[in-house]
Amino acid sequence: MAKSGTTEASAKTEASALEVTDTRSGEKHSFPITDGSIRATDLKKIPSGDEDGGGLVSYDPAFLNTAACRSSITYIDGDKGILRYRGYPIEQLAERANFLEVAWLLRHGELPDQKEYDSFVHDITYHTYVHENIRKFLEGFRYDAHPMAMLNSAVAALASFYPDSRNIFDPDQRNISMIRLLAKVPTIAAFSYRHVKGLPFVYPDNDLSYVENFLSMVARMSEPKYEANPVFVRALEILFILHADHEQNCSTSAVRAVGSSHVDPFSAMSAGIAALFGPLHGGANEAVLRMIGEIGHPKNVPAFIEEVKGGKGQRLMGFGHRVYKSYDPRATIVKKLADDVFKIVGMDKDLEIALELERIALSDEYFVSRKLYPNVDFYTGLIYRSMAFPTEFFTVLFAIARMSGWLAQWEEMLLDKEQKIARPRQIYTGPVERDYTSRLAPPKVGPRVAKKDALRQ
Repeated sequence: MAKSGTTEASAKTEASALEVTDTRSGEKHSFPITDGSIRATDLKKIPSGDEDGGGLVSYDPAFLNTAACRSSITYIDGDKGILRYRGYPIEQLAERANFLEVAWLLRHGELPDQKEYDSFVHDITYHTYVHENIRKFLEGFRYDAHPMAMLNSAVAALASFYPDSRNIFDPDQRNISMIRLLAKVPTIAAFSYRHVKGLPFVYPDNDLSYVENFLSMVARMSEPKYEANPVFVRALEILFILHADHEQNCSTSAVRAVGSSHVDPFSAMSAGIAALFGPLHGGANEAVLRMIGEIGHPKNVPAFIEEVKGGKGQRLMGFGHRVYKSYDPRATIVKKLADDVFKIVGMDKDLEIALELERIALSDEYFVSRKLYPNVDFYTGLIYRSMAFPTEFFTVLFAIARMSGWLAQWEEMLLDKEQKIARPRQIYTGPVERDYTSRLAPPKVGPRVAKKDALRQ
């Protein structure tokens, strides 16, 4: 019976419980169910039966069914193909919003009014410059350095330029650090692009919008004023919005885990960039282009599909998702976006291959039954390449966008009183206790080695 004054929902929550019977002892345990979950620590009430006498733990490699936090930022329903930021459908945001508006929404929970937006844009705009030592730092990389490695190193290095950023529970310091990251990451990314290309760095132009300024720093040559193609500007704006956040993925979990040590935000964001660098995460759209290149021609698609189905070493990249069991809602938006972009740059062989892959896969029972639908990575690589971005730069573009989500998730984690430093449990599978017996040959006794020889390398 619920206490007087409690709501129907709370009464239902209080009454919900998971009843567990330990078949080893016959003991019964009751674990409260809240928000569709039980506390993993409640399992400690059940003896493990091991010699250490500890309680039972759950074993969940790759966190397939473990919630590590409560978050009000991003909602995903993978079965229904739903993605929302703070309750707003991704389709509406991609169609009507701009990226900085979405960045504000992710952090603050509400869309900005005009005064809030103007102030936010002003702060971002006037923090886009980086210290000249950062420019020199980037110039020290090899000509063939991967731009993602350059971005990661430079973002981590920012912590040395802003030592006060370690005061993470000072709201003013936390705010300025978040502004700096949103403002400076596009500059660092553009500088890394120019370095790899052997081109002089282009400094920010504060008269341009966020996306236009980034494109200017990337592509401006000798023209007195850079004018970006409006189709490209809007395309990149939408792609940034689609990539801004995606719940507790690998890189976001890395940001939260590293941030839980109360390190400065620059170091925490560097952890996210490092995780995003992996081919199973941010590098997936690169893999799509490599696959398309290997197929070579639309006529080869049917044979490729049969090799995938036959398990002959081929993988269909850009299809399927850990979360989405229906069509990725972002993929629908990106496909339309690709149509808009390719009206400007023209159709090419790779796009024809992609369209044929999608057509066959969506009509083949093998893929449909396995719910292998195109995900957001399938078309993004083609769009980026049509805008003349090199393949190795795709993940950098992803990182610029995801910085907004990482920062919102990082701050939410800091202000969550339930969060502590991340420290997963393990199940030990090594040897039991044993005594040390050396397996090395006895040392040879000889003359002392001269100091100059000992130091020789």
